[in-house]
Amino acid sequence: MIKIIIFDGVNLITHQEPLSIGLVRDYGFSMDKMLPFFTGPLQECVAGKADLKEIFPPYLNDWGWNKGLDAMLDYWFTRDHKIDTEMVSYINDLKNKGVLCLLATNNEKHRFAYMLDKMNFSKIFNKAYCSAHLGCKKPNQDFYQKIFDDLENIKKEEILFWDDKHENVEAAKTFGIQAELYTSFEDFKEKMKQYIL
Repeated sequence: MIKIIIFDGVNLITHQEPLSIGLVRDYGFSMDKMLPFFTGPLQECVAGKADLKEIFPPYLNDWGWNKGLDAMLDYWFTRDHKIDTEMVSYINDLKNKGVLCLLATNNEKHRFAYMLDKMNFSKIFNKAYCSAHLGCKKPNQDFYQKIFDDLENIKKEEILFWDDKHENVEAAKTFGIQAELYTSFEDFKEKMKQYIL
């Protein structure tokens, strides 16, 4: 019997496009110029090894952004403020049935804080986990282990994990918990029938 369901955030609860794509479209920035930041320093922030607010400003200057760090973060976070209300309603139904619903996201800490506060993730989920706070990212096995260690009186077979990235789903299965690949809300609802009565 499933007692805990762990949800990825991006593309399950929110529908977002990469920041780099938005900056190319809205401000004409060069993808080639931005790519080193998104593949390097940003990933350090996502893994909790660096602070975005400390390392981002020099890159913004190099890209030609002259509105300041706060304006960039506001652009980034608010443009991604799109909530899947059907999924949130489904999660509320699960919680009413006694199923614990958790968030497990690869995110840097400032964006995660925005999601918890402004997007109400702290109310949507019973508990939320972020790579920046865990110190490691999916699909690293330590990511799943640290969440599991935080749970009380739960067996691995009582956990179901949902993610839209194949490698994260396979890593969860390797860890020993049940896992499914998210492709659409309709597919999600159909697959959930085998887990929740």
